[in-house]
Amino acid sequence: MTSKGSCLCGSITFSVSKFEPMVGNCHCRMCRKFHGAAFSTFADVKYENFKWLSGESFLQSYRASNNTVRQFCKQCGSSLTFRSSNSDLHSTIEIALATLDDEVKISPDAHIFVESKVGWYSPNDDLPCFRQYRDSEIISPND
Repeated sequence: MTSKGSCLCGSITFSVSKFEPMVGNCHCRMCRKFHGAAFSTFADVKYENFKWLSGESFLQSYRASNNTVRQFCKQCGSSLTFRSSNSDLHSTIEIALATLDDEVKISPDAHIFVESKVGWYSPNDDLPCFRQYRDSEIISPND
């Protein structure tokens, strides 16, 4: 089943035909700043399973100091995608899960970069909390 997503103003639309298993809540400072929230939730998608449907001319990219690339709508500012060296290595793009227009039967499987989380929020679910990326130490969300 194909899922469709869009930015807040609807200028940009995309589709995803298949999600990869990794869906993470990222608590790093850059994700928090970019989303204006305690964390962001991204789902991995292989390039071949992702398609821009409309509005590519409204896409804007921001390359951060750590060489990650975030794409957003230059009309409304909606965060849409994230790419890192890890994404490039696996031919994936990470989709901001909350931009999907329909419900999907996937959910986060981990909290990452928890050492950077805001002080006013701590994960309170049963998902593993990684100090940094998934290959780092698992920690208590209150550490």
